[in-house]
Amino acid sequence: MKASAFVYPWDVNGDPEAPARLASLGVEQATLAAAYHSTRALTPRHPRHRIVTAEYAAVLYPPGDRWEGRALRPYEAGAWAPGDAYGEAAAALAGAGLEVHTWVVLAHSSRLGAEHPDTSVVNAYGDRYPWAPCIAQPATRAYLVDLAAEAAVRPGARGTELESLGWYGLAHLHAHDKTGGVGLGDAGQYLMSLCFCPACREGYGGQGLDAGELAAAVRAALEPVWRGAPSDGGWAGVEKLLGEDRANATRAWRDGTARTLQEAAVAAVRAAAPEGFQVLLHADPVSYHCGANAGVDPAHILSVADGVVVPCTGGSGLLEPFARQGRADAVLAANLTVVSGMGGSPGTLAADLAEARRLGAGELRLYHAGLASDGDLAAVRDALARR
Repeated sequence: MKASAFVYPWDVNGDPEAPARLASLGVEQATLAAAYHSTRALTPRHPRHRIVTAEYAAVLYPPGDRWEGRALRPYEAGAWAPGDAYGEAAAALAGAGLEVHTWVVLAHSSRLGAEHPDTSVVNAYGDRYPWAPCIAQPATRAYLVDLAAEAAVRPGARGTELESLGWYGLAHLHAHDKTGGVGLGDAGQYLMSLCFCPACREGYGGQGLDAGELAAAVRAALEPVWRGAPSDGGWAGVEKLLGEDRANATRAWRDGTARTLQEAAVAAVRAAAPEGFQVLLHADPVSYHCGANAGVDPAHILSVADGVVVPCTGGSGLLEPFARQGRADAVLAANLTVVSGMGGSPGTLAADLAEARRLGAGELRLYHAGLASDGDLAAVRDALARR
């Protein structure tokens, strides 16, 4: 069972021991960030720093000429990842015998939303989500497709993992997040993530909906939730709050929008990549879900990409809808958090790995080698030795 560990360039650059340390875990691959969102990250073993603050979403390499004259373009990283930070780290990891794949975050950028507010998701109340680009807008889609192709296919990379290639919505830790005061549940999260920008309003019209009436219906459906009424879970809860016809029409618009973006981005990556280049998506098998693990239709996405990386921390049940497709050639990678302080359980990794394998996983992803303590890494090393 092939294993890969996620890592940032700043975990590696300036630390000559980092590549060998990563290889000693027993992983065969490093999944190295090439385009990433803003973050504050611990580097517990680095000889020069302990905290890295990535101030905004950026590419971790010099962007190419394709962006000349374009309003929407990737931002270069600042002092936290200067120059070709990705390339430097990739060369060091490859020198330690690791296969290097890119890790590319797409529809998630607070700076893009701050500098180009019209690109953001707008909820039924008129509030903008600057961290969430609306993937229905033509200019945003073109930007994301080109970013996928450029950031994924870095020199020497053998494959890529595309994160947040779909809808983003409310459920995102934005700065000091204080949105948990009301339990929205699955249904409320969906309603608060519906977009009402001009492109989406037109899209709803194509589904037979009046966008103004839909926004009013969303606000009315949420009013009891704001007063403390429980929000039913799952898609049935959305249909109950919004009405079956309206709910399914919104989902048809959003599902179709996400699918066509995923198709275009994967095609662009393949066109830019050498033969044999692997393309995976971070994915959730419930198509109306938003976030870093894009909601997808399992049958569709496995007909488009080479496979998926599936969140399995706390349980591997999300693997099953992908495994049921019967695609023997598809990569199903179980993503397990191994940082104890972030809710991971490296001590049970061997058992978690076995359960993921039973449910169809053929590969393993470990989040995140750079953030983990020495004790966490020792547990990982032991579990992988017993594969």
